[in-house]
Amino acid sequence: MSVTNSISQIVIDTTTQTLTLYQDGMAVRTLRISTAKNGTGQLEGSGCTPLGWHQISDKIGGSYPLGSVFVGRQFTGEIYDECLGQAFLERDWILSRILWLEGLEVGVNRGKTLEGILCDTRERYIYIHGTPDTEPMGVPLSHGCIRMRNVDVVWLYDKVAVGTKVLIV
Repeated sequence: MSVTNSISQIVIDTTTQTLTLYQDGMAVRTLRISTAKNGTGQLEGSGCTPLGWHQISDKIGGSYPLGSVFVGRQFTGEIYDECLGQAFLERDWILSRILWLEGLEVGVNRGKTLEGILCDTRERYIYIHGTPDTEPMGVPLSHGCIRMRNVDVVWLYDKVAVGTKVLIV
């Protein structure tokens, strides 16, 4: 699928829990999101949302229906509903679409720190992805990823291209 009305940049604000899309330097839409319950941070195992400049490295799930369940970036064949959610209460649901982020700042969100600790956003499997509609937006609750409403992440998926810059502040 070709990207139409493409977005030139995304800014994720962890304080306001919003994701703003920019086209040609103009804000075109702001959406409510949920970032990490543990706050911001770069290190592997922290459960934090990484800061700084990123880009979308991969888009996954474009041909699947709303509510499609992904594990390890693979469609499980399941479509999320309340019964499935109740059957697997401990699952960290990744639904509908995945926009896999890749850090652009070596030693900050790419590669390792000066102390040799992994801080690589892509290797930490940090995504923008859908989540069950029962999960609140505007409240930090994720394990590091950026969660969105399913309809919003599907809309976003169709507007962005691999390589779109993402600034997380």
